[in-house]
Amino acid sequence: MEFNPDQLPSRTVYKLLIGAIVPRPIGWISTVSANGQPNLAPFSYFNVVAHNPPTLVFGPGIRGTDGSPKDTLRNVGATGEFVANIVTEEIVEAMNVTATEFPAQVNEFEAAGLTALPSKVVRPPRVGESPVHFECRVVQIVKLGDHPAAGSLVIGRVVYVHVREDVLFDGDKIDVRRLKPVGRLAGSGYCRVTDLFEMERPPSQIKKQAQKP
Repeated sequence: MEFNPDQLPSRTVYKLLIGAIVPRPIGWISTVSANGQPNLAPFSYFNVVAHNPPTLVFGPGIRGTDGSPKDTLRNVGATGEFVANIVTEEIVEAMNVTATEFPAQVNEFEAAGLTALPSKVVRPPRVGESPVHFECRVVQIVKLGDHPAAGSLVIGRVVYVHVREDVLFDGDKIDVRRLKPVGRLAGSGYCRVTDLFEMERPPSQIKKQAQKP
C-alpha cells in the first residue's frame, strides 16, 4: 500500500504515524499558567535532539474536542518554562490520569495524587514520584497549524537536571533496568524496556583534525 498524506483523513495519517514510529518516549510535561495554576500532561511526541546545548522537544497541539490550544501549549507560550518528567512503570497509572482533558482550573497533580516538588530554576513544579526531571526554558515554539488537532513544536533548553541516586551508576550514567521507563505504542498500547541488547558502533571513517598547540 502507498499513501499520499494530503489525500487522507488526518485520523488515518495519525494511525499510520503512531503505529509505525514506536516505541515513543513519554515526556510528562509540567507547566504553570501566567497566574501560577499548575498543569501536568503526558506527550509521546517527545524526544531529546541535542546535548550541546542540551535540548528537548515536545509537540502539544490544539484540542480536537473544542478547538482550543491545550493548556500546556498555552502555558509554555505565556511563561517560557516547563519541566520534562520521565514516566516509569511505578507511576504509569498516575500518568494515565493526567492524560485526561481536564478544564484549565484543575490541578492534575492533585487529581492523580502526585507530589508537586519545587524546581530549582524554573517556576513549574516537578513530579516528586518521577526519578528524573529536566527543567527547561523555551527556545522557540514552531506553530504547525491553527486548526483542531494541529500541532506545535516546543523546543526547550535544559537548564537543570534532577536524577534520583538509585537509578545512577558511575556518577553520570542512568541504569535503564532500575529506571524502568515506559514507552508509548499505538491505541492503548504501552511497552516496558525489558528485552535489551548491545551493538558496537563502527569506528569513524573521518580523520581527526590535528590538535593545535
